[in-house]
Amino acid sequence: MILYEYPLNERTRTYLRLQHLFARFNQLSQRSEAVDHHYALTTIFEIMEVGSRSELKSDVLKDIERHKQQLNSYRGNPSISEQALDLVIAQLEQRFEALNSMVGKMGSALGESEFLNSIRSRTAIPGGTCEFDLPSYHAWQHHAPASRQANLFEWSQHFSPLANAIQLILKMMRESGSTQKVMATGGQLQQNLPQGRNFQLLRLRIDESLNLTPEISCNRLLVVIRLMQQQADGKLLGNKEDTPFEMTLCA
Repeated sequence: MILYEYPLNERTRTYLRLQHLFARFNQLSQRSEAVDHHYALTTIFEIMEVGSRSELKSDVLKDIERHKQQLNSYRGNPSISEQALDLVIAQLEQRFEALNSMVGKMGSALGESEFLNSIRSRTAIPGGTCEFDLPSYHAWQHHAPASRQANLFEWSQHFSPLANAIQLILKMMRESGSTQKVMATGGQLQQNLPQGRNFQLLRLRIDESLNLTPEISCNRLLVVIRLMQQQADGKLLGNKEDTPFEMTLCA
């Protein structure tokens, strides 16, 4: 099964983009080749770009507080374990304190590094990080892998509180949904969203053997999913078959 996730608002869109970048950075930084560390570094620059939104920190803190209040409302419910509740609330409080203690925009301290700024300004130019353009960066790429990894880890720690907070928020968001099996009649599903709930994320699981790709459009009232089939030339055509798949709405 292939999992597709579709954000239902701009805030969730930003969270998913950042989680994607954090995961990519972690994968690349754990390798030893200089080219992998180059792309790990450019991923840091992408994180700085996305994380520079002035309202991002405030949005994350508000979401943490919202989840905390929601969980506290479950106290006294006999079907809810108080011990498990205390554990999750403690995790939320730890993420809140770590993020709230950060001063300024995300990664602003990295913006003061002359070395990193020289690389960042050249990455927008095709081939702009060649050895004759950035000899100091070329020398860094010849450092021992462990030395480069230590630098990457140090730089990434400027975003660690944000990464940990977003990871927990998205985990709780995904766990809030209940999965249902649905049918795309003639390759299309149109479904009204339940009213009274503010959904954040749509998740689809489709059998990979079907070679189908979803095209998703939605608003707060309606979700429309068209299943497309990729042709040999790469072109996508609408599938006309009745096709089952799994759908989850997360609040």
